[in-house]
Amino acid sequence: MIEAINVHKVYTDESDKELHVLKGVNFKLEVGRFAALVGPSGAGKSTLLHIMGGLDSPSQGSIVFEGDDLYKLTDPQLSRIRNSRIGFVFQFYHLLSEFNVLENVLMPVLISGANKAEIAAAREKALGLLDQVDLEERIAHFPNQLSGGEKQRVAIVRALMNGPKLLLCDEPTGNLDSGSSSEIIGLLKKINQERLMTILLVTHNEELAARTQKIYHLKDGIMV
Repeated sequence: MIEAINVHKVYTDESDKELHVLKGVNFKLEVGRFAALVGPSGAGKSTLLHIMGGLDSPSQGSIVFEGDDLYKLTDPQLSRIRNSRIGFVFQFYHLLSEFNVLENVLMPVLISGANKAEIAAAREKALGLLDQVDLEERIAHFPNQLSGGEKQRVAIVRALMNGPKLLLCDEPTGNLDSGSSSEIIGLLKKINQERLMTILLVTHNEELAARTQKIYHLKDGIMV
């Protein structure tokens, strides 16, 4: 499904001092796998996830996704992959406060230039997905009217709207209590099992990671 090959990431601060965040990471995730990437804060987990998702380029190395070397593609080609083949779920939800639940979920379709028929079909799909995560009665609510767990469920549904092959989740339970965290992991596990969707969960929580099929550990920019 996706492979990181000798991935390095180096940042340079204002004094030209280099910070070597990833130090030659090799990592492969098979189709249909629900896996966790675990490590302490500062280990480079989120950086690796962002590079794998085409959101940030590596300083050295390659990311191969379904046969495509992501960072040899043009910007429009990479954008199409991010929009249609990779879904993202983040710790801070990134819901738009001025739009209600249904509108937030439909946003990937609305910004893709879809026509009226496609938007109508997407609306039916969105309603079905929201029903599956028990949010059918919340579709007209705005983000400030939702609990943390509800916000994250909306974010997950939004990530599923374009039917991605790969779902990348960056600390999706980081802002949630233990009950809501368990609920979100259960939902991701259900999505993996029912849709055979490949999912990578970044977390520092070993207990939650244990509910996935495979655990990878990253420490000081190196896979261990």
